[in-house]
Amino acid sequence: MDPFPALADPVRRDLLRTLARSPARVVDLAAMHPISRPAVSKHLRVLVDAGLVSAEAHGRERHYALLADGLEPVRGLLRDLSPRPRFDDSVLDGLDLEVRRTVRDHREALPTDPEEETA
Repeated sequence: MDPFPALADPVRRDLLRTLARSPARVVDLAAMHPISRPAVSKHLRVLVDAGLVSAEAHGRERHYALLADGLEPVRGLLRDLSPRPRFDDSVLDGLDLEVRRTVRDHREALPTDPEEETA
């Protein structure tokens, strides 16, 4: 499933923020929200189906953890939308070298003898 619809809901985004800090049980996640535990479970199921969260059974409890790789489509979109530099870094390296040469050449051209300055 596409992660974008799963990220559209603010409760699911908040669950992801919580799970980014550490894995948690559904009962702990439900205690952080003003909605019922079954409602939190439904949100978690959407996140699992979207590949954003993993669920692991520990006895009668389910523990949920963030799957960071599931966010790769989101990262890709953000990379596509981010402004790119209009030139390569090597251009800046060349400019830096040229500025250093110019500064050095100007320093070498300056007279060092005070009598030369007045002549």
